[in-house]
Amino acid sequence: MAMSALEWVAEERIARAVAAGELSGLPGEGRPLELDDDRLVPAEQRAAMRVLKNSGHVPEEVRLLNELREAEGKLADAEGEERLDAERRLLALRVRLDAAGLAHGVGAAWRQYEPKIRARLQRHHG
Repeated sequence: MAMSALEWVAEERIARAVAAGELSGLPGEGRPLELDDDRLVPAEQRAAMRVLKNSGHVPEEVRLLNELREAEGKLADAEGEERLDAERRLLALRVRLDAAGLAHGVGAAWRQYEPKIRARLQRHHG
C-alpha cells in the first residue's frame, strides 16, 4: 500500500533519528508498547468499552473502517479481474459507510477515486 506524504515524512525522520542514535536509551526501550491507554474514552464509557474489547468485539464503524483500509490495500496491489473485485468490494464498503454516516471520515482518496471506480464498474456491468 502506498504511503501518504505525511507518513513518508514521518518514516524518513524516524529513520534519520535511529541512524543518528537519537532514539537509543529511551525509557521503555526494548519493551512492548502499552496500548491500553483509554484516556480519550469518556469515563462513563470505559468499563463498557473494556468489556467489549476484552471479548473481541469492536463497534461496527471500527470494523467497517478496518475493512475499508484492508480493501484499499488489496486494490493498490491488484490487477485484472482481481482489481475489479477489489474495486467492487471497496465500493460496497463505501456505500455501507455512507449509510452509517461515516463516509466523511475516510479521506480525500475516496473523493478522488470514487467517480473513476463507479465509471469503471458501470462500463463492465452497464
